[in-house]
Amino acid sequence: MGAAAKPNVTIDDWDKLDVRVGLIERVEDVRGSKKLVALHVDFGDFKRTILTGMREEREDCKAIEGTKTLFLVNMAPRKMAGMVSEGMLLDIGYEDGIPSVLATLERDVPAGTRLC
Repeated sequence: MGAAAKPNVTIDDWDKLDVRVGLIERVEDVRGSKKLVALHVDFGDFKRTILTGMREEREDCKAIEGTKTLFLVNMAPRKMAGMVSEGMLLDIGYEDGIPSVLATLERDVPAGTRLC
């Protein structure tokens, strides 16, 4: 740890981000990739496939099926390993050199609930 804080942002920068609670319905390996898994995520009014590089970080990626956590849903779609990722998982720890963990919710909220 001990990383310096990033530069300040404005409220206008923050307002551009669409962070929502998503229910991870299914996790599957991405063929041809040693790192990527595809998360099939329910956001209440819509569903997305979000690719993330957790395959080498976790013993059992399928263990997070049924978990609600935070996602950035207005990332530009990005093609990786022949698939398109439609958002970003907001996991914690990887950049600090510790095994990543998902953000947990204090209590259950509906899928699609926005971070504000």
